[in-house]
Amino acid sequence: MDRQSFIKKSGAGISYALFSGFIFCKSQDDEVGTLNYNDPKVIRDADGEVLNVIGDIQTHKLLGSETNDQIFEWVDNVEPGVGIPPHVHTKEDEIFRVVEGEVEIAIDGESTVLKAGDIAFAPKGVPHTWKVVGSQKAKMITSALPAGIEIMFQELSELPAGPPDFEKVAEICAKQGITFV
Repeated sequence: MDRQSFIKKSGAGISYALFSGFIFCKSQDDEVGTLNYNDPKVIRDADGEVLNVIGDIQTHKLLGSETNDQIFEWVDNVEPGVGIPPHVHTKEDEIFRVVEGEVEIAIDGESTVLKAGDIAFAPKGVPHTWKVVGSQKAKMITSALPAGIEIMFQELSELPAGPPDFEKVAEICAKQGITFV
């Protein structure tokens, strides 16, 4: 069977026509004939903006502004004993991938230790917390879907050095829909 016959008989022609229409849809702000998509990007290990977010040393790798606000990804480089208190997100899901070291993570009351190569998923609406355990620094790649939380991290990184003012931290996090439990 030739290609044209296959398309006609399988209904793929209709699917292609509909799908093409979605791809080439334009917003009112777009010029006719232009596509709105994100540019591909390669991010090297040394690339990214480094922020100290209350002891969590983060390197922001892939920002929402680069992904149509679909995903934000960063690398945590954290000393033993450092962690994040139990909290709940209302806007984003998170994925944690341990690259080096060990991270104890608790999601919805279930606690486990993640080692290099392990991944955990914390959906929005579910309480979770993590802490670096053992004697080795941990490196963890964290993703938030959708993006937006990077704005909160930027604001938290601008707080004065020293022990954090928890009320101020909670106020900043609340703007992103995050509450501590």
